[in-house]
Amino acid sequence: MDERRLLIGVVIHGPEVVDTGFALQALEWLEEHGDVVAVLGGTMGRVAVIDAELADRIDISRRRSPSQSVHDLQHSDLTVLLNHAKSRETGLVFGAIVAARARPANPLVQVDSGGRFVAALANLSEKSDAIAKGLASHFGFDILDACMPYDNLRQEGDVIVRRMSGVLPGERISVNGTVIGTATDAHVEIMARDGRIVGGRGINLKRHGLEKLPHVDLRSAILRSGSVRRTAGMLKPRISSVKTGSNGRFAIIDHAAEDSFEHASDASFVITIGDDTTAIAGDVLSRLGIPVLGIVDGDLDGICNGLVMPEGSVVVRVREGNDDIIGKAIKAISEKHRPSSLNEALDMVRVVAGERIVSVIRCNGR
Repeated sequence: MDERRLLIGVVIHGPEVVDTGFALQALEWLEEHGDVVAVLGGTMGRVAVIDAELADRIDISRRRSPSQSVHDLQHSDLTVLLNHAKSRETGLVFGAIVAARARPANPLVQVDSGGRFVAALANLSEKSDAIAKGLASHFGFDILDACMPYDNLRQEGDVIVRRMSGVLPGERISVNGTVIGTATDAHVEIMARDGRIVGGRGINLKRHGLEKLPHVDLRSAILRSGSVRRTAGMLKPRISSVKTGSNGRFAIIDHAAEDSFEHASDASFVITIGDDTTAIAGDVLSRLGIPVLGIVDGDLDGICNGLVMPEGSVVVRVREGNDDIIGKAIKAISEKHRPSSLNEALDMVRVVAGERIVSVIRCNGR
């Protein structure tokens, strides 16, 4: 009787490992050595999977963190974490954080195509060791020792401090998709008290960004430095045709743009508030054929280079510092008088913003 094939769970993190083509190469190799179940968490990773035409091989139906996905797959004989970090140091730290949070009962191996290494993160067995060595040999990667258990959180009185790794000075720092400042050092720490960001080290905080950020749990928040998709442009965007007709539903996104799949996947159109929110949500929703009415003030923070907007979208630029003010007014009005179309919502914006409108731009895709 043939020996049972290994069940290999694969967790793919971030768009870069997909954009570079490595995710597909790794999946093809692993499929020769077992039955593979691949999942991905994170919105920009979803966009990359759609662009790479891999949605039939990688489950993008739920937004889950890497550690949650690893935990979900611990029934497999082996879980492989695929990522593409900026450097070996940041890759090793990332793997250590995922392993510490997931605490898997099964073997966990990390393959980092950015740092070009393979590392055993937990519970290595004879079979999983053979897979790890096979991956390293096939792709010419080094086998490295996993990073020691990594704790990026500490308590200073009533303040929670979270440390970031792999930051480059000059990069924008975002919390749950909202830019809160610019890194001034490679070592950045963010501090929070009672769900509010109250300070930082190695960062020039942006007051306007902090004001837009709702209550945040710094322990579980998504912290990012630099662009949301460093490898944007490597794959041709797979833009969907704009939906015809209207179901009478719209959504308003004024933060957490990376939740656009969950918030707006069945909407006829979406109102977005803020430059980065509009850019990120527009890029995501272009794959779903959902047009966007964006309210911006020209304060684009540079985390969205290379992104696209859905055809039929409209971007209303208002005077500096007015996007949030006008957005809040539109939210209040739309609760009582729901616009049935993007053009009707645009008329509402024109009335509310008045002379504060600088320009109105209609988008035809990229």
